[in-house]
Amino acid sequence: MSEIILFNKPFQVLTQFTDNDGRKTLADFIKHKGVYAAGRLDYDSEGLLILTDDGQLQHSLADPKFKLEKTYWAQVEGEIDDDALKQLRQGVELKDGVTRPASAKKISQPAIWPRNPPIRERQNKPTSWIELKITEGKNRQVRRMTAAVGFPTLRLIRAAIGSWALEDLRPGEHRTEEVHIPVPAKRSPSANRPTRRGKATGAPRGRSNRRPR
Repeated sequence: MSEIILFNKPFQVLTQFTDNDGRKTLADFIKHKGVYAAGRLDYDSEGLLILTDDGQLQHSLADPKFKLEKTYWAQVEGEIDDDALKQLRQGVELKDGVTRPASAKKISQPAIWPRNPPIRERQNKPTSWIELKITEGKNRQVRRMTAAVGFPTLRLIRAAIGSWALEDLRPGEHRTEEVHIPVPAKRSPSANRPTRRGKATGAPRGRSNRRPR
């Protein structure tokens, strides 16, 4: 049994515990000792980040070969159309290769917190929101995907990783959960995927469909 920390990373916070340039880091919010981020979330992105002190779990959560689905909400410039969404679903040609097929759909603006500072909007240019689910982790992938189909990302929030979701976490808040890592007779990506065993905080088990407010 291992414990993980689910953290809602605010905008312009580094996914590390130290910085020589005085920027905000995880150390400003997480006081647990010996934990590390399982994967990354860009400085200018917001949302769910998982931390753990278990090396095997960290590897299972972060390694793209395990194909753990990540859900993003992206506010893009312009009114995104069906053709762009179809391209996102089929795979987009980037400099480092074609992306895997993804789930992409247009959504209403989620019930989320205001960003500080707010995005820069053009007076005569509308924006729209999409939900994008991917199973790989190329550098700044979502931003590059939306730009490649003609709709640059203005704001990006990771809403879920696998079955773990932000739920009602506010920016800078975190909660802990316990997970079980099975030890397979023969290592395989599917056998190493973690399973949940409820929350250490006593909150309801299972993934909630509630969006953060």
